[in-house]
Amino acid sequence: MTKVAIIYYSGYGAVHAMAQRAARTAEQAGAEVRLRHVAETAPREAVESQDAWKAHVDEVADQPTATPDDIDWADVVLMGSGTRYGHVTSQLQSYIDTLGPLWGQGKLADKVYSAFTASQTLHGGQETTLQAMHTTFAHFGGIIVPPGYTDPIKFGATDGNPYGVGKVTGAGSELTDDDHASIDHLVTRCLSVSAKLTA
Repeated sequence: MTKVAIIYYSGYGAVHAMAQRAARTAEQAGAEVRLRHVAETAPREAVESQDAWKAHVDEVADQPTATPDDIDWADVVLMGSGTRYGHVTSQLQSYIDTLGPLWGQGKLADKVYSAFTASQTLHGGQETTLQAMHTTFAHFGGIIVPPGYTDPIKFGATDGNPYGVGKVTGAGSELTDDDHASIDHLVTRCLSVSAKLTA
């Protein structure tokens, strides 16, 4: 059974919804899944200054947070982050910065990695955020599995991103059928590549 860790940070809920969809798809494909959000590191007063942010933090407060063991355990790692000035969020970066001991032991290498992101606007830094995660995966010695243009959904008007899956949220975090299809394709592609590597 392939072990999949889905590790993400979501401020307002869109990346959270994407992570949940990815987990459901992986489980339906027979994988064992750990769905983990990273710890909130922003000051509470900052979180409470925005109703949507506070609501999401409260929503996931009782759910398990990511630890380095979750990546050590996994065969496939899907990492998600909203965009922050064209880069990953500080919360996800704080988690990544805890992985030094595993990296030093070579325990982050030779796993399948891929990424997903969301931004409020169409050109809100999605590609650079995904590529930033790819850079991290390269430092791990990971096997980066982008979706490329390996499915018709990637040619659609609402996707078209070969680096990972990107969601334009606009005013909300609800996922569309195209979002579901893009996430499903990314997950099944990663599982397929992982199976080939372990065959």
